[in-house]
Amino acid sequence: MNTTTPLPIFHHLATLRDETRTRLLALLESGEFTVSELCSALQAPQPTVSRHLKTLADDGWVVPRAEGRNRHYRLSSTLDPASRELWQIVRQGLDGQVYDDDAERARQVLLERRRRSAEFFAGSADRWDYLRRDLFGDRADLLPFFGLVDPAWTVGDLGTGTGGLAAVLSPFVSGVIAVDRSNAMLEEATRRLRGMGNVELRLGELEALPLSDEEIDLAVMSLVLHYTVDPRDALGEAWRVLKPGGTLLVVELRAHDRGPEYAQAMGHVWPGFEQAELGAWMQGAGFDAVHSAPLPPDPEARGPLLFVARGTRPRS
Repeated sequence: MNTTTPLPIFHHLATLRDETRTRLLALLESGEFTVSELCSALQAPQPTVSRHLKTLADDGWVVPRAEGRNRHYRLSSTLDPASRELWQIVRQGLDGQVYDDDAERARQVLLERRRRSAEFFAGSADRWDYLRRDLFGDRADLLPFFGLVDPAWTVGDLGTGTGGLAAVLSPFVSGVIAVDRSNAMLEEATRRLRGMGNVELRLGELEALPLSDEEIDLAVMSLVLHYTVDPRDALGEAWRVLKPGGTLLVVELRAHDRGPEYAQAMGHVWPGFEQAELGAWMQGAGFDAVHSAPLPPDPEARGPLLFVARGTRPRS
């Protein structure tokens, strides 16, 4: 064994023998702080704090994160077991007023941080929705729910149009079968979905789906039933292609009085649906646990109000 090469544990001991560094680690164990916040908590000059943070970072104890001109530091979450055990031993021996004072000043630093955040929200409440949409888009509130979809599922996007929903679903599931009766729509969907290898486009009618019996786990009909001549036929087809235990999700227009206008301008066949009526049709098609609920209106939308309905194909 080469005795001139120091063992890692001794190297760590050399790092931890400095009180300023143990004070820093004690604070960073409780959360992430900027250099200026650590200076305030330790009442130490910035060059001193930065020098000790660099030593701790070089030795793997802390991890820096740049945010604009600020650097944030936190205790490393990837310490090896020996280092974690060593720190626990050292931590138990850190006793004294200086550590209590550091912790008290750090709590004040965090209170100040929360105060600044609260001031922002207090001054931004009237434009918060706009700010969120501007930063994250209109779907920010809905996208997390796609994480509830089982990643092993095959989903049928029935009436996919230009593939917008299929594109959103694709990263969350095993596969998407996107069906539409319009070649022109599928051409647009092909362009949008290029590079998404788990999406398959198929040409076909909702009333005669180009899917095998029990081929999919989830069927989605989003704003398409009002284009069908007989929605009950489409619901029956959805039941056929779903696996036992599979779910049908329908998003539709609530009944409205603009039927002639939309029939002429957009080819609508149905002027929306009553929730109870659609629920009865779903039950008639064989679905259990049918439930529907109105969707909250979008203040910027000019069309009819919407609702969502779901039902499950029984397992037996």
